[in-house]
This record gives sequence, structure tokens and C-alpha cells, in this order.
Amino acid sequence: MLIVADNLGHGDLSCYGCPDIPTPNIDRLATQGVRFTNFYANGPECSPTRTALLTGRYQQRAGGLECALGSGNVGRYDDAIWLAGQRQLGLPPSESTLIALLKQAGYRTAGLGKWHLGYEQHFLPPQHGFDYFLASLGGTIDYFYHNEPDGTPALYENNRPIRRDGYFTDLITDGAIDFLRKQPRNEPFFLYLPYTAPSAPFQHPDRQPDRPKISTAWDTSDWQAGTRDVLRAIIQRLDRGVGAVLQTLDETDQAATTLVIFCSDNGAYPIAASNAPFRGYASELFEGGIHVACMARWPGRLPRGVVDDRLGMTFDLSASILAAAGLEPPAGRQLDGIDILGQIAAEKPAPSRTLYWRARRAERTWKAVRDGDLKYLSRQDAGQFDEWLFDLARDPSEKSNLIAARPDDVNRLKQLLAAWEQDVQPARKRPGN
Repeated sequence: MLIVADNLGHGDLSCYGCPDIPTPNIDRLATQGVRFTNFYANGPECSPTRTALLTGRYQQRAGGLECALGSGNVGRYDDAIWLAGQRQLGLPPSESTLIALLKQAGYRTAGLGKWHLGYEQHFLPPQHGFDYFLASLGGTIDYFYHNEPDGTPALYENNRPIRRDGYFTDLITDGAIDFLRKQPRNEPFFLYLPYTAPSAPFQHPDRQPDRPKISTAWDTSDWQAGTRDVLRAIIQRLDRGVGAVLQTLDETDQAATTLVIFCSDNGAYPIAASNAPFRGYASELFEGGIHVACMARWPGRLPRGVVDDRLGMTFDLSASILAAAGLEPPAGRQLDGIDILGQIAAEKPAPSRTLYWRARRAERTWKAVRDGDLKYLSRQDAGQFDEWLFDLARDPSEKSNLIAARPDDVNRLKQLLAAWEQDVQPARKRPGN
């Protein structure tokens, strides 16, 4: 079972030091397994990270998915705009690996929550191997009325639009509980719970408005307005949902044999959330945009109560899930992620590795590479170029830019980044690109 929070700040869970939002159920999951302190999202926004999750590979390889899809399937940079014009903006099932392999191996596959990998019929969850999916198609919906900012209904059951009553966090939780209660004990399953909480709009779970929330766009100040008190209520309802699902695993005698993973897709936006102790927010490649909470429980396989500081990334969860199921990726489709949970279960030391990022939106491109404790990142925005070098071991909050003091390290990391960009050429290329 894989639980993914949406835009959850690193500093907004009590097990990661949050002083004002108690999250006892998520905390309990952490104490019953492994909690990671050096875990990264593949991207600083939703669609890129979810692409990496379902493919087990850098999202750049798919093409057009280096930025969150806009409401209504709008492309937000040149490659994505071109694909949207061809009705091809989304994750092709041919690129997807995780769900299809699990289904072929006899797993019952179900999902409830945020999709955000394409609105076209040929990109919907059933085409990727899900037996069932209750999906909010895009990046954000009204929690009560399930519409996008412009008012368009965006709730789908498998391939068709549907209307349901209820706070969306609760619908996800209730659906998960129903799935687990009906699941045959001798049949393997994969349950994907990508909650929309605690993303905007900030709507208190116990205060349903009289009418749907309508705004002009996702990034308007109205849609993203909110207070810390409402955010607290949203996160605590998420935590309550996680607790109810875990309790159902216990009640159905499935907890002892189920791998449970919890993570966030990226950091929080600067509304009322906290990415402490890190600098920056979602949509950026400073630590606050990509350094996220992650934990895993697997009774009898993973140790209990362990805090692990090895480098991890979202696509490592894909590789770990496949390995736990005894599955190999298809020939010619090597995963970029590694079996990080298998390494811990086997008590293997953390391997030395280099991690890469690139995020695009309009005229802005972020790039970053982390090798050991050093992290180089750059931002090109129209005519302006900025770059930074940080030693994260000494400066996790990225306050001291070493770009002028360590030119050799800068050049070495830039060469690594350039070689990686050559390696992750997209499967779908814009003509002339």
C-alpha cells in the first residue's frame, strides 16, 4: 500500500519536528518501520514526481512531464504545449511500468485520489493497469464539490465522470477501507492512495461551503489562500484517514503481510505550510521544494523504529515495490530507481549515488545535482541566470552559496548534470528539438 500526500511540507508532521500539528497515526507508522531523513521527490511539482513513481525512471525520459499539468490538461512549457496540441499530454501507458507489472503478476490494483497524469481517455488509470480508480483528474479540486478552479467537475471512476458527496479526503479513506474489507486474504493487492490533502484549496473538513469554490486559475491568490488553523485541520483529517486505513489492515489480518509506504510528492507552497528546516517551496529545487517526508513499514522484513539518513528518491519506491513482489522490469527498460527498502532489509550499507533534477515552467528552468554532500543548482528565467553551490552536510538550509569559493566542484557537478541530460533524452520529442 502506497500513501502519497499532496504538497505536504517537510515541517508539517510531528515526527519530523512539527510543533503545532499532531499527526499520531503517521508518527506511529514511522515508529513501526523506517523513517527517512534524506529522501527526495523526483520533482518539485506533482505530475513529474508521479511520472517517476509509475515508471521507476526519471520523468524526463517520458517527455512533456517536467511541470505539473495545468487544469484542463494545459501544457505549461514548450514540449508540454506541443503535446497538448496533439492530445498527447500525459503519461503514455507504454512508459508506465509499476502497475502493469503488478497486474500481470496477479495483484489486484486499485487507486483512490489524485491522478494528474493526463485527462485524455488514453491516459486514464485503467489504461495503466488499474482494476479500479476513483480519481481527481487534475492537480487540484474543491474538497467538497470536486470541481477544478474554473468550476469543471473533475471526479472520475475508472473511465467515466462521476458525482459523489463528501469531503474528498474522507472519500479516499472510506474507499480504501471498503477495498481492504472486500479483499480476499489469499489474493495479493496493490492499493495506491494519492490523497489531495493537504494541497490547496484550504477547506476545513467540517465546514462545507454553500457553493463550489470557483477561481480563475490554480495559481490565483484566492484559490491558494488559507490559514495555519485550516491547514492543521486538513492535515489532521489526512492523519485520521491514514490511521483508519492502518486499523483496517489490522482488523482484516493483513497488516503483518503488507508493505505500507507513506511519502509526499513534493514540498509545500508558501501558503500556511512549513518546509522547515529547509529553504524554498514547491516549484523550486531548493531543499524545501524536493526534500520530503517518507517512511515504510514491512513487518518481519524492515526493522522497527529506525531513522535512516541514506539518499533516497521517489522512483526508489517503485523499484522497491517491484522487488518486494519478486518482479523485474521489462527487457530494455532499466529502472533509474534502486531497491532502497531491500537494501535496508538486507542490512546493506547505503550506496554512493548521484541524484539529478530538472524542472520547467514557461520560460523558467531549474536544474540540480546532488553528489555526496554537495548540491549544485541553477535557475534560468527568461534573461536571468542564477546558480548556487551548497554543502548540505554543513548547511542543510542552503544559506551559504559556495559558487565562487569552489569553482572546481562547480565545474565537476555541471559536467555530471550535462551528461545526465544527454542520457535522459525524451521518448517523445518536439519536431526540431
